[in-house]
Amino acid sequence: MTGFRRTPDGGLSLRLEQVEGQVIENLLGQLGQLYDELPKGDPGLAELGISESTEAPDDPVLARLFPDGYRDDDDASGEFRRYTEASLRDGKERDAATVLKCLAQGAEMRLDDEQAHSWLRALNDLRLALGTRLEITEDDRERFEELDIGDPAYAMFVTYHWLSELQDGLVQCLFQD
Repeated sequence: MTGFRRTPDGGLSLRLEQVEGQVIENLLGQLGQLYDELPKGDPGLAELGISESTEAPDDPVLARLFPDGYRDDDDASGEFRRYTEASLRDGKERDAATVLKCLAQGAEMRLDDEQAHSWLRALNDLRLALGTRLEITEDDRERFEELDIGDPAYAMFVTYHWLSELQDGLVQCLFQD
């Protein structure tokens, strides 16, 4: 059975079929390409975690993953972005790298607490990205049920729901009593 499990020693394990690992790897690669679209700015400032970017990204996925800090104040939101976007992007890239390193272990993985939290954040980012592209709302169960299996969106919905179940399993493992 695939998914996250608590081990008898209190650790976490993850089992994925090869194709499941490939799907996650592919999606993380696509997300990494999107991150590359964010302006990097001055390298000296970037080392300090400061970006020259003060504008929300045009891409809806990037705008969802790197939201405005203040919806009603463009100036404050720009300053917030300037001081947080670079470190937020770096964190997302580190989480993706951790997941990819775990996937390289094969179908059966042991995760420490830090790796498990990286998985949690990376799965959340993947779900947000897919959900944004699919324009998912709370009322989309009917929309999904009406999709023909041949519709290209069908596979994306299935992937979104699978990632949701995978993430839920991880949350259950991490936060169970």
